Amino acid sequence: MSTIDSAKRVMSGTFGEFWWDGELIAECYKFSAKYTNTKEAVNLARQMMEDSKVMGSKGTGSVGFYKVYSRFKDYADAVRDGKDVRGTFVSKLDDPDAYGSERVALYNVSLDEVPLVNWERKTIQKDEVPFTFTSHKFLESTMA
Repeated sequence: MSTIDSAKRVMSGTFGEFWWDGELIAECYKFSAKYTNTKEAVNLARQMMEDSKVMGSKGTGSVGFYKVYSRFKDYADAVRDGKDVRGTFVSKLDDPDAYGSERVALYNVSLDEVPLVNWERKTIQKDEVPFTFTSHKFLESTMA
C-alpha cells in the first residue's frame, strides 16, 4: 500500500449508513464493531516474556441513535416476555473523496441493553446500545 496523497482521502463518517434487518436507520449517528480474542497464557521454557494462545473470539459493538422514535418498544416487550431477538446489522461507508467504499454485515446480532427511558433537559436525546454478534461478511470493499 502507498501513502495517501491528500487528507481528503481519509474516510469521513458523515457518509456512513446503518441498516438494521434491511431497514436504513437514518437517525444512527455512530456505529462500531470488533472482534476481541480470548487468550490463555503460555509460558515457554527459557523465555521471560509471557506468550499466549488464542482460544476463542467474541464479536462486540455499539450503535448510537438520536431519539426520534420509540425504536426499542418491540425489543423491550420481547425482553419482558423472555424472547431473545436476533438480527442483522449492515454498515456502509462511501465517502466520494476517498479511494473506495466498504459494506460489512454482522450476523446473529444480540442487543446487550434495551433502552426504556433516557433523557436530559436541554440536550439532544440519544440512545447508545451495546451488542454482540457471532459472524461477519465484507459485502463490498473497494478500498485498496
